[in-house]
Amino acid sequence: MRVLAIDHGTKRMGIAVSDEMKMIAQPLEYIAAEPFANFLTRLKTIVREKEVELIIVGMPRNMNGSYGPAALKVQEFVAVLKDAIITPIQTWDERLTSAQANRFLIEGNVRREKRKEKVDKMAAAILLQSYLDSLA
Repeated sequence: MRVLAIDHGTKRMGIAVSDEMKMIAQPLEYIAAEPFANFLTRLKTIVREKEVELIIVGMPRNMNGSYGPAALKVQEFVAVLKDAIITPIQTWDERLTSAQANRFLIEGNVRREKRKEKVDKMAAAILLQSYLDSLA
């Protein structure tokens, strides 16, 4: 069984999945956030195919640890997801994951237009690796 991470975004949702031993996070893909029904269909397919036992959703926090408007959107998203999917869902602190993902892609000499399509799934992988590391 695997763990799946979602980097929530208004345009794209980054998806990453762990290996079966829950040690290594791998960026998988991004899914367009709208229309939501299409997002949900694709997510359910991935959860079934990858035999996911837990979904981690990145919870944006301010640098001082407080929650802002983006966190409220994620809370609403998680509430809707919990009604639509039977797999357990939990949130995880995602501070600086997108910035870190951008930095990795820049260091890897990924062109700007390609970075846009890779940053969300990379941020999800960073988020997931953080969660997996906390289990060790």
